[in-house]
This record gives sequence, C-alpha cells and structure tokens, in this order.
Amino acid sequence: MPNWLPSLNSLRAFEATARKKSYRKAAEELGVTTAAVKQLVEKLEQAIGDKLFLGRGQNLTITPIGEIGLEELSLSFKQIERTVSKMRSYEKNHRLVITCEPSFASAWLVPKLNKFKDLYPNIEVLIDSSPKIVSLTDGSVDIAIRFGVIDHNSNLIVKKLYKEYLAPYCSPSLLKKNINNFEQIEKFPLLRWDTSQFNWSNNTRRWMEWENWIKYAKQNYQLNLKYGPKFTDYNLALQCAIAGQGFILGSTPVLKEIINKGLLIDPFNLSIETDLGYDIVVTKNSYVKNEVKNFIEWILAEKEKSS
Repeated sequence: MPNWLPSLNSLRAFEATARKKSYRKAAEELGVTTAAVKQLVEKLEQAIGDKLFLGRGQNLTITPIGEIGLEELSLSFKQIERTVSKMRSYEKNHRLVITCEPSFASAWLVPKLNKFKDLYPNIEVLIDSSPKIVSLTDGSVDIAIRFGVIDHNSNLIVKKLYKEYLAPYCSPSLLKKNINNFEQIEKFPLLRWDTSQFNWSNNTRRWMEWENWIKYAKQNYQLNLKYGPKFTDYNLALQCAIAGQGFILGSTPVLKEIINKGLLIDPFNLSIETDLGYDIVVTKNSYVKNEVKNFIEWILAEKEKSS
C-alpha cells in the first residue's frame, strides 16, 4: 500500500461525492465533469487500497472506510476554509493606536468605543492611557487626544474636541441638605489630583489646584480649606468623590454621563471656562489612513451628540 498522501483534488472529490451521495452532484459543486470526479475517487481508492463506495449512479452507498474519511475530511476542509478566510482578511484588518489621558479614556472614550466597533468591525483599537505625553513622530501612535496647551507645529493636524470647563462636584450623598453658598465648601474635604507625573506645562497644571480654581472663579472668600486625600490617578479621586468622601474638581464635558446618571452634582452651579481643552492631534502622515479619518469623524460626531 503506498504511504504517500493522495492529492488534495482526490480528497475533495471523495468528500463532495460522499456528502452528496452522487458523482454528478459532486461534479456540479466542484465545477468539473462527472467523469473527472469518478477518476479522482478511483485514484484515492487505489491509494487507500479499498473501496469507498458501493453501487452506481444515484444508488451510491458509502463503505465503513468511506464513513471514516467523510467525517474527518469534512472537518478538515472546514478548517482549511476558515484558515484561508483569515489569510484573505488579514490585510483588511487595521490597527489603530490612540493615546489619551487616563481620566478621559475611562470616563468618556471607553464607554462609547462599542459604537465605533459596531461601525468599523475590521479596525482593532488599542488605547494607550499613559499619563505621559506620547510622541507621534516615530509612527507608533496614530492619534493623540491631548489635554492642555497644545504645541502646534507644521507637521501636526489639530482638531478641537472640547473646551474645558471645571466645576466642583460631589456625590448627592455627601450633602445632608442643599447648599448654595460656595463658602460652605470649607465644611467638606477637597479631593486633590497630583499632576506631577504628567509632563504638562505649568499653564495646564495650575488649573488643577483648588486655590487657583477658587481665584479664577472669583470666589473672594477667606476660606479655611479642608483637604482630603491626594491621588496620582484621577480615576481613584473620582471614585472617592462618587463614594461621598469629598468634593472634586471635574471636567464638565468629560463627566457629563456620570453627572446625568446622578452620581455627581454641582451644588453651586459654578462651572468656569478655562483656557484649556481636549484636542485631537495627528501627524500629516497618519491622517492619510482611512482608519484614522474614520475615527476622527466618529469621535467628532459623538461629541456633537453629547454636547
């Protein structure tokens, strides 16, 4: 008995004939003549050394050896089809690397990402929520969503996403009764965000300090501020505020969904416009990619919906 493998065409002809129980129907499926199918099956029988079918014409009966072959080959051909499909679609799948500040990623971007994936299932999105400003020049990142003061240069394309508005927020559970006088804030712990880990400019960082925010808000009170914990991760400070452990300075546009859910409130109705904001930044080389254009178009549309 030969120990070499029979041809793939012989195996395919046998599998189709066994499944259809007809040389003619197998030939129609494979796009060849009935005679060619019969010849390929005979070659396979010669290689195996045994009959695979009994009978003729429309009365084919598969032998026990043929049954074994049909089951195994059907599974194998399905696996081959899946593999070839993956190989064909490989070039159609695109990876999109986005870097953004962690609090924006968790509070605004990530809850909406499923909408983008529904629109563009072949685009794989990787979110780099590093606190550091990642360089775009080496091509490892496609899109940056930057917070603060942007250093414009001729190689960058910058699109405004949000202007920044900051307000003091707290959980409804923190207030046992309504307050409307900002001076009353001194009764509560003020949660702080340690921004020293960020390579931001001083102009950006200054807005994150309570003393500066109070000055810019023109709240000319002589307050005895009571500070609560300080966090290097803004998301932890946010969870602390939601848990009713103090006030937090928060971005009105970024926290909008959390506010709408009633998890945080602005009891003073005191949101002030800053000279900061969130910007979409790409290089001119990245901007020519369809996946980059698709994402920018999508995120700007989402911004309009939530405004």
